[in-house]
Amino acid sequence: MKTLVVYYSAEGHTRKVAEEVSKNLGADLFEIVPDPIYEKADLDWTNPDSRVSKENDDLSLRENLKLKNLEVPNWAEYDRVILGYPIWYGIAAWPVNTFVKSKDWTNKTVFPFCTSHSSGLDNSDLLLKDDANAGDWQEGIRFYQDVPITKIKSWTDTL
Repeated sequence: MKTLVVYYSAEGHTRKVAEEVSKNLGADLFEIVPDPIYEKADLDWTNPDSRVSKENDDLSLRENLKLKNLEVPNWAEYDRVILGYPIWYGIAAWPVNTFVKSKDWTNKTVFPFCTSHSSGLDNSDLLLKDDANAGDWQEGIRFYQDVPITKIKSWTDTL
């Protein structure tokens, strides 16, 4: 089984988990990169004029989100995809939705994970499954943003 770890990380927390998952599973790694990237000020959810606040309030802004890299080398060869993302406003960060909608998930088993300081997984994994419209989506898992490596290893050992 060939495995790919796909992730979006705005502040590095999801990247840390994704890199550890990739190492534990001997999997390839692919980073989702929005265009333009989200700067620190863009991510200030307490500021109603920040980029994420505006995109949260106006769904059309999310629908026009661009990614720098939609082409995953050898996408069709991967049987298993581990999909990592931060939680924004109780759902997956929208660059992940853009990525998921752009791919054919047929014949792929998907294991979602999210990182968050305070929010839970909620139904973010189910919403991504709906966006994908194909694939065998497994129940997601939530990691605290500063998760110990041992917890990541415990999860990857179950995969």
